[in-house]
Amino acid sequence: MIIKDTLIYVGKAILFGLIMAAVIIFVLPFITGQSLTNGITSRVSTSSNELSFSKAVRRAAPAVVNIYSLSIDQSKPLNPGSLQGLGSGVIMSKEGYILTNYHVIKKADEIVVALQDGRKFTSEVVGSDPETDLAVLKVEGDNLPVVPVNLEIPARVGDVVLAIGNPYNLGQTITQGIISATGRNGLSSGYLDFLQTDAAINAGNSGGALIDTTGQLIGINTAAFQVGGEGGGHGINFAIPIKLAHSIMGKLIKNGRVIRGALGIGGEPVGPVMAQILNLPDLTGVVITSIDRNGPAAQAKLQPRDVITKYEGESIPGVEMLMDRIAETTPGKKVMMTVIRDGKSYEVPVVIAEKPVHYN
Repeated sequence: MIIKDTLIYVGKAILFGLIMAAVIIFVLPFITGQSLTNGITSRVSTSSNELSFSKAVRRAAPAVVNIYSLSIDQSKPLNPGSLQGLGSGVIMSKEGYILTNYHVIKKADEIVVALQDGRKFTSEVVGSDPETDLAVLKVEGDNLPVVPVNLEIPARVGDVVLAIGNPYNLGQTITQGIISATGRNGLSSGYLDFLQTDAAINAGNSGGALIDTTGQLIGINTAAFQVGGEGGGHGINFAIPIKLAHSIMGKLIKNGRVIRGALGIGGEPVGPVMAQILNLPDLTGVVITSIDRNGPAAQAKLQPRDVITKYEGESIPGVEMLMDRIAETTPGKKVMMTVIRDGKSYEVPVVIAEKPVHYN
């Protein structure tokens, strides 16, 4: 009798549970506007979409072009020439201005730009700057795709990024990684603060786009400055920050070159030993290590071992900042520098010269 009562009790509980489940399944669509099954499917679909960068690629990729050199054999005047893949570029404006690397186009006879929609244009070189390894091309065309740019968004270590280019002339390719570091310098003779990324940047990617997950351009890829020779180190690749690249582009469009100031010195940061020698333990600045005998510094009677502590009243913590300030100064302008010599501080006027450009 006890067993029978127990079975009846359990049966009622199971029946009640089934009835409640049926009620929930029936009522839920009227409450939420979607079925339980659709809700689960929607959540799975949303989770899947969060892992896709296709929207960012669709925004930026049409503006990333392939750049070719049209080589002409002078001994065969009837030969139209052959196209050789050089690298990539990014369309920056509807007027047809394209940013790319200087090393991509420096040896090209005639440059052909191929869009992803199949159109091809011959282009002119508006200007180039070996210091930053940047060049600007221009094409004439209608309805040109333009890459989204926001100069106010800083690249941060850990941000997910996508590199778009034409590696080894295989066709447009997307690689994905993160920003590994910012402010990398010492990789060239220019005034660069590279973005370091582990997104693959190979030969042919040079001049292409480094974008964020919204499709905004944050850098111009370069395969010229790699660690460990051609091909680079594993996961160590570089891009020129878009803020710098955009600034250089404006100067190249305006003047065809970048006009930089020059002081005619070599220097290094003040270290603890030098500060101790000068009996100035809190001293920061740049110690002059060499002087161009025909440069502005020599004319201003500056000497090796002089320490530059201020430039136009601004404190100088290191070499990079000083060189940046000098480069940004209009040639011919007289500037005031604070210099320490033999423990004494002097105000020294210097007329900045123009830095010559070396195309190689």
